[in-house]
Amino acid sequence: MIFTAALAGCGSMSRGWLTAIATHPLLAGKVQVVGLVDLDLATAEARADEFGLSGIAIGTDLDAILTQTGPDLLFDVVVPAARAGVVETGLRHGCHVLSEKPMAASIDEGRAMIAQAAAAGRLHAVVQNRRFVAGVRRIRRLIESGVLGEITGLNCDFFIGAHFGGFREDMDHVLLLDMAIHTLDAARFMAGKAPQAVYCLETNPRGSWYRQGAAANAIFEFEGGMVFNYRGSWCAEGANTSWESAWRVIGSKGTLLWDGEDRFEARIVDGDSGFFRDLKAIDVPPPLDADQTHGHASVIADFLAAIETGRPPETVGSDNIHSLAMVFAAIESARTGRRVSIAV
Repeated sequence: MIFTAALAGCGSMSRGWLTAIATHPLLAGKVQVVGLVDLDLATAEARADEFGLSGIAIGTDLDAILTQTGPDLLFDVVVPAARAGVVETGLRHGCHVLSEKPMAASIDEGRAMIAQAAAAGRLHAVVQNRRFVAGVRRIRRLIESGVLGEITGLNCDFFIGAHFGGFREDMDHVLLLDMAIHTLDAARFMAGKAPQAVYCLETNPRGSWYRQGAAANAIFEFEGGMVFNYRGSWCAEGANTSWESAWRVIGSKGTLLWDGEDRFEARIVDGDSGFFRDLKAIDVPPPLDADQTHGHASVIADFLAAIETGRPPETVGSDNIHSLAMVFAAIESARTGRRVSIAV
């Protein structure tokens, strides 16, 4: 099946979407882009020229472009503040909608999107592309194998000096809302457990080029007593971590270290005596499905397969709202200085 698609929001983020659609083998011949929409017409026209999308509908009015083209899909790549209106418009036109993260600008908006998708009989899902990388999938598989025992702690460090310019540098809660959503979603996916509460301290360190909230430390409580510690900054110069963070996964039988790139170290206890128990190195298995390790392309492919088969996509809104709830609970905790329960 070939799906027709319109894309709203032709800024820099759209390049990754259109590149995946145009070049990745997982999506070869599956999506035909029929419309581009942006508040700045020149931006949409430039993106069409860049990807050789001649003869398609281009405009500034999403309603008009959807009426003109009648696409199967709407790819929502707009800034978070505009997401609710774009999703509602796409669903109203009968489109399945795939949105950039974060899912919504509030939990109430997220709930409304879920209800709107159900009423329209269409899918709405979110591009959590960073759970579709090999390392995250490998950790999930190792945890599920039980070789580390019961997982008691997840710990991650995210420290990058990122100079984006543009809207991010003027956002409220920029790290938690625009980047930590990836990491929190990955933690929830790895653990396979529900988050229950959080305590968070949010700061904007001296020298930050962001207006507010460029750094955060958060302690999340998960069901079963597991604790997830998040430490992050988007204005930490001098020793960047991976974009996937650096991880330490602690189980009752051993520990896994992942640098967020290609280096894994995993050891389990191999003896029952001595002040420090003897340890044995173990292998971290490959992902069960290599097709789920290609970031944007894998998310889009999963979305298309869900439409064809009738199953929910992995990042469907009704699931992704739990990751969004982690973000907003952390923001509320940072605002109030209190432990906050996580609920949708």
